[in-house]
Parts: sequence; structure tokens; C-alpha cells
Amino acid sequence: MPAPRDPADGVPAGTVRGLRKAAVRLDSPLIDRLLAATVHAHGLTASWEGAMSPALRAIGRTWASSGDAAAERYVEAEHLLSWHISTILRRSADVQETDGDHPVLLACLPGEMHTLALEALAATLAERGLPVRMFGAAVPLRALGEAVRRTGPRAVVLWSQTRPTADRAVLGLIRSTVRGIRGARTHPAVLAAGPGWARTAPSEGVHRPHSLAEALELVESAPYS
Repeated sequence: MPAPRDPADGVPAGTVRGLRKAAVRLDSPLIDRLLAATVHAHGLTASWEGAMSPALRAIGRTWASSGDAAAERYVEAEHLLSWHISTILRRSADVQETDGDHPVLLACLPGEMHTLALEALAATLAERGLPVRMFGAAVPLRALGEAVRRTGPRAVVLWSQTRPTADRAVLGLIRSTVRGIRGARTHPAVLAAGPGWARTAPSEGVHRPHSLAEALELVESAPYS
């Protein structure tokens, strides 16, 4: 297993500009080379926080401020860059996990379709040898509860990109889901991740990470009890 790099390792600002320009030109080979070089030099966590996510935000801002005639070009660029980021994250997540460990369950809230940040978390957890179960976009509530009961996870990360999908009732349901026989039941740590939770009142026993590095720290330190 490769040694995780320090997320404080800085990614040059030019990398973000390079990714943005390559995406706008729809230059897939260059996007791949830039992403691979960045991950190799800085590791997954720093690459996501210092290059991938900022490049996507930069394209999104340009798209929002452009006129109708130019907007389509930036939509194409954003979709292309997202696809290449997803590809390298999934490749990086292909690490042999340790048998017997309780997995980390990752899921988007019902109605939530944005998965890239969870894919970044899945890859960085796998880099550290932690088992992951990634359920992706718009996971139905019943399926989410069943997955918790069946896997007995050490932590559950619930992603909400937008306010309409940030449902506190889901947090309460997952927090109260237990596994095992009476007297030896286990409760997973619950993380409410993503900007959709920003205006949601905190829930008892629920963590609110504000970065990939913070989510990693919370998951790795989560007691399984």
C-alpha cells in the first residue's frame, strides 16, 4: 500500500489553470497527463483539494458568468473534466482491502446525484487500506438502512450537495440503526458531508466534515461501538 502523502503538500496554482484550459479545449489526453502527474506528485487528498475540486469550481464559475452562446462550451468542459477525474479516482481506489475490517459506507442522499466528492473519499480511504462500500448517487432510504444493517460499517458518510437533499431524518435513521445481538450491538459513526448541510442544524452524534482531509481524520478515528 502506498504511503499517504501529507495533504498540506501544496499543488501549484498553475495545475488548476492547466486543467481548466485543457478541459475547455476538450483535450482528454492532456487532462489525463495532468491528473496522473498531480496524483503522483502530491497524493490523492492534496490533488482533490488543491487541483481537481478547484478546477471544477473554476469552470463552473465561468459557465455561470458566460453568455448563452458560450455556456454550452463550458458545460461540455465540466462534464469532460468530471469524467476524467472520476476515472483516475476509481483507478486509485483499486487497492486490496484488509479482510475482516468493518467497512466505511458512502452514499448520496435520496435525490442527490453528485458523487465526485464521495469518489475522492473512497479513493483516499482505499489508499489507506480501509474497506469501502460505495453506493453512489440517490440511494433510496430503505436500501441505505438495509446496507447499514448488512455491513455493520464503522462509519457512514452521507453526501448532500444541495439543501433540498439534506434530510435530517435520514441522519437520525442511520444513527439509530444497530447491528448485532442485544448487549453487543454496534453503532456506526455518521458523517453529514457536503455543502447541502450548511444551513442544517447539527444533530447529536453526527459529525460535519468540511474538507476531504477532515472526513478522513474523522473516519480513521471513529470508534466502533
